[in-house]
Amino acid sequence: MTSSVPAVDTRSAPSALQAVLLDMDGTLVDTEGFWWEVESAVFAELGHQLLEEWREVVVGGPMTRSASFLIKATGAKIALAELSALLNTRFAQMIGQGVPLMPGARRLLAELAAHRVPTALVSASHREIIDRVLHSLGPEHFTLTVAGDELARTKPHPDPYLLAAARLGAEPARCAVVEDTMTGVTAAEAAGCRVVAVPSVASIPAAAGRTVVGSLEEVDLSFLRGLITV
Repeated sequence: MTSSVPAVDTRSAPSALQAVLLDMDGTLVDTEGFWWEVESAVFAELGHQLLEEWREVVVGGPMTRSASFLIKATGAKIALAELSALLNTRFAQMIGQGVPLMPGARRLLAELAAHRVPTALVSASHREIIDRVLHSLGPEHFTLTVAGDELARTKPHPDPYLLAAARLGAEPARCAVVEDTMTGVTAAEAAGCRVVAVPSVASIPAAAGRTVVGSLEEVDLSFLRGLITV
């Protein structure tokens, strides 16, 4: 776990917002298509073609879940550990030259940093991947980062968001989470956080305690503060 921006106690501030917790793939960086490209290429080499309908099943999930599903769906003769390592290696190579940010991501991160809002990057991706992507996002924008391979349970379990909130000294109910998949939304809501969903690959329905927007360009600090009421 990395730390660069000192956390600031915002509990005495006018807003009840204490922290902002952000997903990575598909939320801040436009990489969900990269993952599918890598998965498709690897399975093609194994003699199998992935069906487009499977994309919504694997998006946003931890590597173990996605890889397990694809092995079962295709009947590929490869061990889960071998496939996971192969996918991570290929993906790391693909993003080696940087990754494109989602519209509005850079502006939002800069605004949060300028107002010293405690901010965490919470991803199901492995530490190796997160550290590479941080070169594009700017590690200075995050108080801490949480990787999927640093926990016994990652998304859709609430553990990553509970850990991030605890490390920031924030109450989950006073944290705003930004996610792009139902897997991540499920994790954040189970942790008791208020969620902003910015769907990437699959649609996400609106629900109590959940706000759905079309792009990060609709999200700023004022918008996030308005979500938290006590």
